[in-house]
Order: sequence, then C-alpha cells, then structure tokens
Amino acid sequence: MTVYNTGADSANTAVRAFLTKVGEFYLGRSFNTASGQGKRDWLRIKDGVFGEKCAYCDEKTKLQIEHLIMFNREEFGLHHPGNLVPVCSECNKRKKINNKYVNWEKQLEFICKERGEMDKFHKRKIKIIKHIKEEKYPELSKEEKHSIRVIAGSLYTNIKSELDKSIELYKQLDKAFVKK
Repeated sequence: MTVYNTGADSANTAVRAFLTKVGEFYLGRSFNTASGQGKRDWLRIKDGVFGEKCAYCDEKTKLQIEHLIMFNREEFGLHHPGNLVPVCSECNKRKKINNKYVNWEKQLEFICKERGEMDKFHKRKIKIIKHIKEEKYPELSKEEKHSIRVIAGSLYTNIKSELDKSIELYKQLDKAFVKK
C-alpha cells in the first residue's frame, strides 16, 4: 500500500509502462502477467520451470515476480518472460553496493553465501541463464540499450515536470478563483 505519492512515482510508472511495451515489441504480443497468455506464461515459469520454488534460495514459499534485469530507468530491464523469475519476498530485496543495486547474479551470490549454500550457486545460476535463453530474452545491442535509456530518461523527466507544472497551475487557479 502506497502511503505517499510523488512525481517520481508517476514518472517511474510511466517508465515501467514504456519498458513493458518495449518487452512486448520484442515478444511480439501482449504480456500481462495478470491475465490471458501472459498469466499462463508466468504460471508456467513459476510452477513448471522453477517448480514453485524461489529461483534464488530454492525454497517453496509464497512467490512474487522478480525482474532479473531491474525494471527501471537505470537498468531498463524489459517486462518479458525471459526477464522474470519467481522469488520469495526476502530474496526480492536487492542488496546495494556503494548505494547502487547489484545485478541478479550478485544478488544470487549474496543469498547463497548468507545461507551457506555456495555449492548451489553455480547450479542455480545455470538454471536462470537457461531460462533467459529458452524464453528468448532479447540481447539488446549497445545502441538499443542507449535508445531505451534516452527515451526512459526523457519520459521520466517529462512526466515529473508535468506533475510539478500541474501543481503550480492548481495553486494559481486556487489563488485566483477560490481564495478571493
């Protein structure tokens, strides 16, 4: 439950919507994990590929979607079956190094280390890599990544700016018409 909404929240939502559409472009169809074929894909990945277990700790518990390449304007991970794995809520809390989130491989390594299961790290990593390849997650070129980064950054800035302009407009209208 969100307790406070900011311009950054709406801007981040717009970026995620853009990354969803780019993921669907490469997939060639809609990918809504809440219904239809997208939901069937997600259930196949969660239940079939990963056996209803967390991709990182291998525990059978309540699972949620993890975007391996983070679904944001800095990492620009696409909403695509090859970028999704099931994880438990504890494993879905990405670690940070120098105030920057680690990639999925480093996250997996941290989890295996914390659990004293480094002997299982390689097997879990191979399983995730196989999943990425089998789902045909697009290998984006340097130019494609740059294009996504530029558009996502622009979208973020524009949406945040529009919200700021809207509140200023509201203040002006409030002053002119309401508080006479």
